[in-house]
Amino acid sequence: MTGTELIKSGKAIIGIEFGSTRIKAVLIGEDHAPLASGVFDWQNELLDGVWTYSLESVKTGLQTSFADLMKNVESQYGVKLETAAGFGLSAMMHGYLAFDSNDELLVPFRTWRNTMTAEAADRLTDAFDFNIPQRWSVAHLYQAVLNKEPHVGRIAFITTLAGYVHYLLTGKKVIGAGDASGIFPIDPATCNYDSDMLARFDTLASGTELTHKLAELLPVIVGAGECAGTLTEAGALLLDPTGTFRPGVPFCPPEGDAQTGMAATNSITPRTGNVSAGTSIFSMIVLENKLSAVHREIDIVTTPCGAPVAMVHCNSCTSDLDAWFGLFGGLLSEAGVEMPKGKLYDMLYSLAAEGAPDCDGIISYNYYAGEPVTDVKNGTPLIMRSPDSAMNIRNFARSLVYSCVASLKAGMDILTEQEHVKLERIYAHGGFFKTPHPTQDFLAAALGADVTLMQTAGEGGAWGIALLAAYMSNKEDGESLEAYLSKRVFADMKESTVSPKQEDIDGINAYMKKYISGLPAVRASVSE
Repeated sequence: MTGTELIKSGKAIIGIEFGSTRIKAVLIGEDHAPLASGVFDWQNELLDGVWTYSLESVKTGLQTSFADLMKNVESQYGVKLETAAGFGLSAMMHGYLAFDSNDELLVPFRTWRNTMTAEAADRLTDAFDFNIPQRWSVAHLYQAVLNKEPHVGRIAFITTLAGYVHYLLTGKKVIGAGDASGIFPIDPATCNYDSDMLARFDTLASGTELTHKLAELLPVIVGAGECAGTLTEAGALLLDPTGTFRPGVPFCPPEGDAQTGMAATNSITPRTGNVSAGTSIFSMIVLENKLSAVHREIDIVTTPCGAPVAMVHCNSCTSDLDAWFGLFGGLLSEAGVEMPKGKLYDMLYSLAAEGAPDCDGIISYNYYAGEPVTDVKNGTPLIMRSPDSAMNIRNFARSLVYSCVASLKAGMDILTEQEHVKLERIYAHGGFFKTPHPTQDFLAAALGADVTLMQTAGEGGAWGIALLAAYMSNKEDGESLEAYLSKRVFADMKESTVSPKQEDIDGINAYMKKYISGLPAVRASVSE
C-alpha cells in the first residue's frame, strides 16, 4: 500500500511530543517509518522565579504542529489527513499541573526544570524510604502543602503535561505507567501507584488544607497497549479548528519523554538503556534487581509496561554549549564571515575532537538550572581553568562538549561502581547527537560502554509515542511490547556503534576529578 493509500484509508498512526524546545508531530505507516512530520518551536519562560509554559502556548503549539503535519501530508501525498488508526501524546515528564473542580488551572504550570521543592522531596524520601526527586509531581504538591499555598484546598486533579493534553483531546483523566512513575512511585507487582506510600502521604498531609486523599487527585493508570480514550468532537476541533480531522480516533496512554525514548531505541529489557540528550540529559537503565540502597541521584521510574528503571536525570545539557557556539558564530559574523548554524556546529565539534583528552584543565559547568545530581541549587554557568591551561579553541570546545555529559556521568558512576549495574546496550538519541562525532564517542567514554545510534535517532519521542500507538492498534493477542518492537520495528534497523577509546576514558576521568573538586566553588557562586 502506498503512502497516499495508507493515509486515505485511515491506517496511518500519529504521535505528538511536547519537548522542551520543540513540539513535534509525526505520521508513520504500516512499516513504522515516518511518512510526514510537523513542528512548532517554543521555549519555557521564567515567571516570578518559576520555569513555566502557559496553557495557551500549549494549545497553540498543539494546533500549529498538527497543522504543519496536515499541510505537509497534503503537499507530499496529495490527500488530506482526516483520520488515523491510532494516536499518541507524549511530553516532558514530571512537573505540576493542578486544577480545581471546574478544570481551572490553580497556579502556573511548574515544569521539571524547577528546583523549589527540596524540603518536600527530603521529607517524602525519608517517609517512603524511596527517592523522591524535586521535579516529581508529588514533591511539588507536598511543597505547596508545606508552604500553605492558598490553592491547596481547591485542588481536584493533578497531572502531567502529556496527561493534560490527552484530557483536552479525549476527556479522559488517565496516564501511562511510565509517565505516572514520575508523578508518584509505582508498585511493579500491580503496575499501579504504591498503595503503602499513598497511605503514608495521606498521613503526612492529614490536618492540612488538602481535602482529598492523594489517590483521588491522580490520573488513572492505563497499561501499554490498551486504548486510553478516543478523540472527542471538542478535542478534534481543538486539534484542528478547520474541522478536517475527524473525531473517533483511538488514543494510547499518554507517556513521558523518557518512556518514548525507550520505545524509540528498543531499550525496555534488562541491561539495556538509553541516553536522551537535548536541553536536558538523562539515562534510563532497565534493572534486573532492586538497588541495594536509596540514592538521591538515582530516580526509580518505569518502562511503559511498568518494569523498574534507574533514571539519572540532569537538568542542563546543551543550553550553555549553544550559547557559546552562538557567541563564536557572532564573532565570525562581526568579522564578515557568515556561516550556517549546521556548518558552524560541525566545525566546532570537529575542533573539540582534536582537543586534549582532559581539556588541559579547562572545566565547564553548564548549569542553566539547579542540578540535584551534583547538589547545585540554582543555575549559574561557569568556566574554570588553571593559569597554565592551554586556552585554545580545541580544548575549550571539548570542555563545552564534556560538560553536557559530566553531571550524567556523576550519577551513572553510582549505578555502575556502587550498585554494579551491568550495561550491555546503550542507545543514544536527541539533538545532542545530530553531529555524532564526537558526541557519541565522548558519551561512550563517559559511560565506559558501547553507544549505538540508530537510523531513527533523530526522530525522537514523537516517533516513540507513535510506536506505542501502533502497538495498541496492531498487536496480536498476547504479544508483548518487547516482542512487538524487536520483531516488527527494529529487526532490520540500521545502526552505528562506537566503543570507548581508552585515551578518551582516561581523559574524561581526569576531567571529572577536577570537575567534582570544583563543585564547592560552583555552589558558593550560586545565590539562594
